[in-house]
Amino acid sequence: MKPRMSALLGLIAVALVALRSPALLAAPAPASPFDRQNLVAWCIVPFDAKQRSPANRAEMLVRLGLGKVAYDWRKEHVPQFEAEILEYRKHGLEYFAFWGVHEDAFRLFEKYRLHPQIWITAPSPAGSTRDERVRLAAAKLLPTVERARKLGCKVGLYNHGDWGGEPENLVAVCAYLRKHEGADHVGIVYNFHHGHAHVDRFAAALAAMKPYLLCLNVNGMTRDGDTRGKKILAPGEGELDLPLFQAIRASGYRGPLGILGHTPHDDVEHRLRDNLAGIDWLVAQLDGQPPGPKIPLRAAGSRGYAPTPPSPKK
Repeated sequence: MKPRMSALLGLIAVALVALRSPALLAAPAPASPFDRQNLVAWCIVPFDAKQRSPANRAEMLVRLGLGKVAYDWRKEHVPQFEAEILEYRKHGLEYFAFWGVHEDAFRLFEKYRLHPQIWITAPSPAGSTRDERVRLAAAKLLPTVERARKLGCKVGLYNHGDWGGEPENLVAVCAYLRKHEGADHVGIVYNFHHGHAHVDRFAAALAAMKPYLLCLNVNGMTRDGDTRGKKILAPGEGELDLPLFQAIRASGYRGPLGILGHTPHDDVEHRLRDNLAGIDWLVAQLDGQPPGPKIPLRAAGSRGYAPTPPSPKK
């Protein structure tokens, strides 16, 4: 074969391989972050009155048209880790994120070549200056950051109140880790239900977090709801929901959007259905339609719930 022809065939082969790469075959960003295929079911394992098995949970998610799951767990769920992975595969669900750190899960991720986001609470170390606290927070996170790097997973710093839960501090810690540790796989998972103190500056906070944002978990929001027994609401049940959703749309954010179970005394399917109905009701208004009638809520917790902080801390 002539050298030129051989070189040409080699280039064609390389191009074909590139075209089949996961990066190029990845699904395009959704037209709207509120699209059903963009939603992530979160807090649905311990927070379920029916205590579903992995198989029943996967069937429920398919029934609801949800394709992404952020997996939270308690000690009793550890023996189910592998079954959960297998059921998600069987039903075509994306194992989108894992809560916390557990070597049993990490070994399974290696076995099945999974690369979920690893969500962990952003720490709130003591320190005499903000810069010192940023450095100390980064140092505390570093073992998990490095473990996730080896797994090929992203790390999501999760706001859970205190210093570490402030948007500006989340950004500062992410920026520090990226600059000083080359940790471009570290980002932010921001939660409405831990952000009642941020509602008046949410648009500015979202703009600051957006370059780092891995997932935005929404919730119905009423002023001071975290102090009035209304920390957890279905979207559409809070007077702040429409302006917050307007801010999301105006920001240009197109990343994943999480919806919550998080009420242990409810059937989590009812909670998720309340979330979906509320989002549809709000998005119609974003599109210029007048508020239509609401679908009656199915879960008592969708009307207002103030959870006792579970363990591990969420």
